[in-house]
Amino acid sequence: MYGRRKVDWMQKNRIELAGYLATKPEARFLPSGTKVANARLKESYRFTGSDGKQQTHANWHSVVFYGEVADIALSYDKDDNIFVEGSLQQRKFTPADGVTRTVYEIHARSCHQIASARFERNESTSGGAESANTGDDHDDPSWPVGPA
Repeated sequence: MYGRRKVDWMQKNRIELAGYLATKPEARFLPSGTKVANARLKESYRFTGSDGKQQTHANWHSVVFYGEVADIALSYDKDDNIFVEGSLQQRKFTPADGVTRTVYEIHARSCHQIASARFERNESTSGGAESANTGDDHDDPSWPVGPA
């Protein structure tokens, strides 16, 4: 009977994020020899609160890059604006304190740099001419919402 047949619905685990790197990605190697890079990505948005004041909310994501994608990620620097496409993975572990923890990570399948932090800072402070600016411009009101 058609009405009683079990239907297998489509399932999909795909995440797309654009945000700013909190730190330069860190590299390590799995026992198999596969290169892995880990990073934290911040995406945020502004809204007007019930009090009428502008507020900012940030979401932080742990991103894991494997193999060739790790090589690409390792070329990025802190505060670079990047786009990541991947899947959401849940992992449980128990550290020395004996308390089981659950973490959610984005396992990146691809990543692309939208803009480098150095270029964005210089664009906002020098009218477009790129120069060596190594200062931390996070308090600058022209700095885009996002970097840590």
